[in-house]
Amino acid sequence: MSTHQTFEKPRRKTRNPALLFWRLIVFALPVVVIAGGVGGVMVMKALKPEPEKKAEELKPAPVLVASPRRETVYLAVNTQGEVRPRTEIDVVPQISGKILRVSDSFIEGGFFKKGDVLIRIEPDDYKLRVIQAEATVAQAEQVLTREKAESEIAKKDWAELGEGEASPLTLRLPQMAEAQAKLDSANASLADANLQLSRTVIRAPFTGRVRSKGADLGQYVTPGARLGRIFSTHLVEIPLPLTDTELSQLNLPLAFTQSNEHPGPKVDLSAIVAGQPRHWSGRITRTDSAIDPRTRVLFAFVEVEDPYGEGADNGMPLAVGLFVDAHVEGREIPNALVVPRTALRGDNTVYLAKEDGTLSMRTVTVASSNRESAVLIAGISPDDRVITSPVRAAVEGLKIETVERTASVDTDPADTDGSN
Repeated sequence: MSTHQTFEKPRRKTRNPALLFWRLIVFALPVVVIAGGVGGVMVMKALKPEPEKKAEELKPAPVLVASPRRETVYLAVNTQGEVRPRTEIDVVPQISGKILRVSDSFIEGGFFKKGDVLIRIEPDDYKLRVIQAEATVAQAEQVLTREKAESEIAKKDWAELGEGEASPLTLRLPQMAEAQAKLDSANASLADANLQLSRTVIRAPFTGRVRSKGADLGQYVTPGARLGRIFSTHLVEIPLPLTDTELSQLNLPLAFTQSNEHPGPKVDLSAIVAGQPRHWSGRITRTDSAIDPRTRVLFAFVEVEDPYGEGADNGMPLAVGLFVDAHVEGREIPNALVVPRTALRGDNTVYLAKEDGTLSMRTVTVASSNRESAVLIAGISPDDRVITSPVRAAVEGLKIETVERTASVDTDPADTDGSN
């Protein structure tokens, strides 16, 4: 018995047109909405009336101006320095021995006068050497006297008995010369012994003060040992550092030395001592031999005579080690133009306010300046008006509106520290 199986082909599913339509609607609707929104915005923007364009006018920049003041200016330089003695030495013995006596003035801060005995060294050994030298001299003198007498006897004997010319040996001339040489040597030894004896007394070579003390009574010292340090009170000096600009303001050459024809600039020295301001007067007498390689300044030396006596300020001495301010008188500049320091832009430029209401830049020659004022010798005239207030983005021809200042300069232009 046979079995037949019958296979039927699968039927294709028929798509529903209504379902397809709604699917298209779902996917297309967002795109249509976005496109419609964008299109609407573009249409609205295109139909919007454009705003009227208004030309922007630049307002003039307000500035303060001042008029230059013509006058004779005496420049000055302000600097500082430390007082130090012109002469300062170590006290050292030239002989060895035990210290027998020390002066009461040979202490730190002690005063002494020229010729005062500072230290005495035990002299007994040196007195003995003097006595020995004197004995040697006496012996040498006796020998020389005997040789002279024998030489005279030899001359008489030769005159009575001899024939021709006598030899120097016969007349004992070499023996007499030898005796003279021994006497000269003995006198030299005596002088040396007296010199060594005199060196047992150490005297002050000048009037001054004791800075430090390094030996005392009973101490054994040797030649060259440091017994103390002293300095002269006759003259003190203050080295002042000066830049090249300050040298020109003082009209000082690099190799300056004071003379009768060219005295140095006067200097007013000041300091606060014991809570009170003090002043001393000095003068620059010379400049250093070379420029300092580290700071690039040249030192000028101010000297003050008798700082502990007549040079003191109502009894207040210009003490060594004191740090003082120095006001140095400089050169005279006639017909200079003085303007406020704020009018100077950079090193050598000022802004001017022109009559047509514009700004003009001018290059000037600056002789000196400080925090308050600047001294100009070329570049502007007294009729110009200089701008003293800040100006942003300043250019030639900038529109400005001026406001006059009530005072052009507030301080003395001569009181300058030399900075530009």
